[in-house]
Amino acid sequence: MIENNKEILTKANAAVSDGDYERFLSFSADDVVWTFIGEETLEGKEAVRQYMLRTYLEPPKFKIDNLIAEGDFVTAVGEISIKDKDGKTNHYLYCDFWRFSGGKMAELKAFVVKKE
Repeated sequence: MIENNKEILTKANAAVSDGDYERFLSFSADDVVWTFIGEETLEGKEAVRQYMLRTYLEPPKFKIDNLIAEGDFVTAVGEISIKDKDGKTNHYLYCDFWRFSGGKMAELKAFVVKKE
């Protein structure tokens, strides 16, 4: 199960990089919860969909340094680059804690910091 969860997350991240947000959402539970620590919480697929459409004006670029799995949890540590509405690319360091349930991504706790 652990390797399967890592594979699911890898495929889901590839979908985001391809700009295929619906394919990404197919890996998520209907009642998925995303919490950006210190920022906001999104509840449900529709909230995540709207966030992605609003935030990912172009598909983001990921660089995953570590992918660690144990039980129902997968932790991804790396960097993400996202273009803003002015066309400027911003770079962030992140640590995502994913909880899986029934083979779907059920919960995200994301720690994201702008890279200086």
